[in-house]
Amino acid sequence: MRASNRRAVIAGVHNTRQARRLEEETSRSLMVKALLGALDDAGLDLSDVDGISAMDDSTSLIYDLGVGPAWQGHDFGAGMFAEAASAVEKGYADVVVLVSAQAGSYTDRAATAPWTRPENEFVAPWGMFTAAEFALIARRHMEVFGTTREQMSRVAATIRNNGDRNPEAVYHGRGPFKPEDITASRPIAEPFHLLDCAMTSEGGCAAVVTTAERARSLRRDPVHVLGAGVDFFGPSYQYPPSWDLRGRRDAPSNGQAGRRAGDLAFRQAGIGRDDVDVLELYDPFSFEIIRQLEALRFCPEGEGGPFVEDGRIEPGGSHPITTDGGLMSFSHAGANPQMMQRVIRGVQQVRGDAGPLQVPDAHVALCTTGGAGALFTGVILLGDELP
Repeated sequence: MRASNRRAVIAGVHNTRQARRLEEETSRSLMVKALLGALDDAGLDLSDVDGISAMDDSTSLIYDLGVGPAWQGHDFGAGMFAEAASAVEKGYADVVVLVSAQAGSYTDRAATAPWTRPENEFVAPWGMFTAAEFALIARRHMEVFGTTREQMSRVAATIRNNGDRNPEAVYHGRGPFKPEDITASRPIAEPFHLLDCAMTSEGGCAAVVTTAERARSLRRDPVHVLGAGVDFFGPSYQYPPSWDLRGRRDAPSNGQAGRRAGDLAFRQAGIGRDDVDVLELYDPFSFEIIRQLEALRFCPEGEGGPFVEDGRIEPGGSHPITTDGGLMSFSHAGANPQMMQRVIRGVQQVRGDAGPLQVPDAHVALCTTGGAGALFTGVILLGDELP
């Protein structure tokens, strides 16, 4: 049983400036700015750090910053936070900084993320790209359950309008958007139109995970990691995804990716769906929100489309989603920063730091990363106190 004083909390977060292009920056310069910003937010110094989680850059950052000997993390997205929390609770480290950034990657195609276009014999010859892969999942749901083009447009308009109101979003001031504006944008991959899709941008972010005991003397109120889980069905962007793809016969299919992870996270947290105040859902494409609401059991299977129609997902609704503007409007920087930013936004909401998009009395946030088109979904629950 974990000691309560070693329970993992998030003590600091920071986003660097996000923009379509940051010509004066490199990925490494953004990582350092993000890391120092998160430490400052927590009231800590670099000398306090004894753990770094930056995927493949963990060991190089440990060396460059001179913080060794230190624990190193390897995971990404929601799993990155769960891995760091476990390291803190087991005593492998006391202060772990999670950091990621991206600049200068959009050199081949200005509007297509290069990390989603591997040279793979099962993808490249057939013209598969990110939007087409996620479109396969959406199209199947439309055929089986009758999900409509208008329902997806409502999702995209809601998220883009959140970004329109967020001064830190790359697309701040671009709106407001109506659902018909989404539908009127040019087609990309049936059923998706341009404004259903994530943008491209650059930026960095970081978070500090430490113990509840250490956090008592720090600058900000801690945010507790209540529970987490990740579902994988295979490597992303190497195999054409399908709704019905499954491994174990009695387990959910890829179309329900995140269901097992969500159930696990809620069991760990000891709370229910009704306890969640804000949903910082990963939004690479509009339909992913509808899919995740069903997979995570916020509505029955096949009813995600009608669920988003009546204002539930808007800032004043019962299930406000993706309140910073997400990948569609806030930032879509690199393969990992934009996933970390879903969790960072959850922290901001729980701390009451979400500016004009703050959800009143937000005590519990659910954050997700990935999606069925990428063959994985991660889930993490955050709270301002333990249940």
